[in-house]
Amino acid sequence: MDLSGKVINQLPEVGGNSKTGNSWRKQEYIIETGGQYPKKVCISIWGDKIDQFGLKVGEQVTLGIDVESREYNGRWYTEVKAFKVDRTNGSAGAASMPEVDTFYSESEEDKLPF
Repeated sequence: MDLSGKVINQLPEVGGNSKTGNSWRKQEYIIETGGQYPKKVCISIWGDKIDQFGLKVGEQVTLGIDVESREYNGRWYTEVKAFKVDRTNGSAGAASMPEVDTFYSESEEDKLPF
Protein backbone atom coordinates (compact mmCIF):
# COMPACT_ATOMS: atom_id res chain seq x y z
CA MET A 1 0.00 0.00 0.00
CA ASP A 2 1.27 3.51 -0.77
CA LEU A 3 0.78 6.81 1.04
CA SER A 4 1.75 10.17 -0.48
CA GLY A 5 2.04 13.46 1.34
CA LYS A 6 4.21 16.02 3.06
CA VAL A 7 6.24 15.39 6.22
CA ILE A 8 4.87 17.98 8.66
CA ASN A 9 6.34 16.80 11.97
CA GLN A 10 9.05 14.53 13.35
CA LEU A 11 8.36 13.06 16.79
CA PRO A 12 11.20 12.22 19.22
CA GLU A 13 13.03 8.95 18.57
CA VAL A 14 12.40 6.20 21.12
CA GLY A 15 14.45 3.10 21.80
CA GLY A 16 15.19 0.40 24.29
CA ASN A 17 16.16 -3.23 24.74
CA SER A 18 13.96 -6.23 24.00
CA LYS A 19 13.49 -9.22 26.32
CA THR A 20 16.31 -10.97 24.47
CA GLY A 21 18.67 -8.03 25.01
CA ASN A 22 18.59 -6.67 21.46
CA SER A 23 18.42 -2.90 21.15
CA TRP A 24 15.66 -1.28 19.08
CA ARG A 25 14.85 2.21 17.77
CA LYS A 26 11.65 3.74 16.43
CA GLN A 27 11.09 7.15 14.79
CA GLU A 28 7.60 8.48 14.09
CA TYR A 29 6.63 11.13 11.55
CA ILE A 30 3.35 12.89 10.79
CA ILE A 31 2.46 12.85 7.09
CA GLU A 32 -0.26 15.14 5.70
CA THR A 33 -1.96 13.81 2.57
CA GLY A 34 -3.05 16.09 -0.26
CA GLY A 35 -6.49 16.59 -1.71
CA GLN A 36 -9.58 18.55 -0.80
CA TYR A 37 -9.76 17.01 2.69
CA PRO A 38 -6.14 16.38 3.82
CA LYS A 39 -5.59 13.71 6.46
CA LYS A 40 -2.75 13.42 8.95
CA VAL A 41 -1.20 9.96 9.41
CA CYS A 42 1.40 8.95 12.00
CA ILE A 43 3.90 6.55 10.40
CA SER A 44 6.67 4.58 12.13
CA ILE A 45 10.14 3.74 10.85
CA TRP A 46 12.13 1.10 12.73
CA GLY A 47 15.84 0.37 13.19
CA ASP A 48 18.47 1.14 10.55
CA LYS A 49 15.84 2.46 8.13
CA ILE A 50 15.63 5.64 10.23
CA ASP A 51 19.11 6.65 9.05
CA GLN A 52 18.69 5.07 5.61
CA PHE A 53 15.52 7.05 4.77
CA GLY A 54 16.58 10.30 6.47
CA LEU A 55 13.17 12.01 6.26
CA LYS A 56 13.10 15.77 6.81
CA VAL A 57 10.18 18.02 7.75
CA GLY A 58 8.78 19.71 4.62
CA GLU A 59 9.65 16.92 2.15
CA GLN A 60 7.08 15.53 -0.28
CA VAL A 61 7.25 11.72 -0.13
CA THR A 62 5.51 8.58 -1.29
CA LEU A 63 5.79 5.80 1.29
CA GLY A 64 5.33 2.07 0.95
CA ILE A 65 3.44 1.15 4.13
CA ASP A 66 2.14 -1.84 6.07
CA VAL A 67 -0.78 -1.45 8.46
CA GLU A 68 -0.68 -3.79 11.44
CA SER A 69 -3.00 -4.17 14.45
CA ARG A 70 -2.34 -6.11 17.64
CA GLU A 71 -4.24 -6.80 20.85
CA TYR A 72 -2.79 -6.01 24.27
CA ASN A 73 -4.77 -6.35 27.53
CA GLY A 74 -8.09 -6.40 25.69
CA ARG A 75 -7.37 -3.27 23.63
CA TRP A 76 -6.35 -3.03 19.98
CA TYR A 77 -3.46 -0.91 18.74
CA THR A 78 -2.77 -0.08 15.09
CA GLU A 79 0.58 0.95 13.65
CA VAL A 80 1.46 2.20 10.16
CA LYS A 81 5.01 1.08 9.33
CA ALA A 82 6.96 2.52 6.38
CA PHE A 83 9.24 0.12 4.52
CA LYS A 84 10.03 2.22 1.42
CA VAL A 85 10.44 5.96 0.75
CA ASP A 86 10.34 7.71 -2.62
CA ARG A 87 10.91 11.43 -2.66
CA THR A 88 8.58 13.29 -5.00
CA ASN A 89 8.96 16.73 -6.52
CA GLY A 90 6.09 19.18 -6.87
CA SER A 91 2.81 19.24 -5.05
CA ALA A 92 1.33 16.10 -3.57
CA GLY A 93 -2.05 15.01 -4.81
CA ALA A 94 -1.88 17.06 -7.99
CA ALA A 95 -1.67 14.78 -10.98
CA SER A 96 0.66 16.12 -13.62
CA MET A 97 -1.29 16.74 -16.81
CA PRO A 98 0.50 17.42 -20.08
CA GLU A 99 -0.11 20.74 -21.80
CA VAL A 100 -2.76 20.46 -24.51
CA ASP A 101 -2.61 22.57 -27.63
CA THR A 102 -5.83 24.14 -28.80
CA PHE A 103 -7.75 21.99 -31.23
CA TYR A 104 -9.35 24.85 -33.13
CA SER A 105 -7.36 26.93 -35.58
CA GLU A 106 -8.49 29.93 -37.60
CA SER A 107 -6.10 29.30 -40.49
CA GLU A 108 -7.38 27.88 -43.79
CA GLU A 109 -4.52 25.36 -44.02
CA ASP A 110 -5.82 23.37 -41.06
CA LYS A 111 -9.40 22.94 -42.34
CA LEU A 112 -10.47 19.49 -43.42
CA PRO A 113 -11.92 19.00 -46.94
CA PHE A 114 -15.24 17.54 -45.79
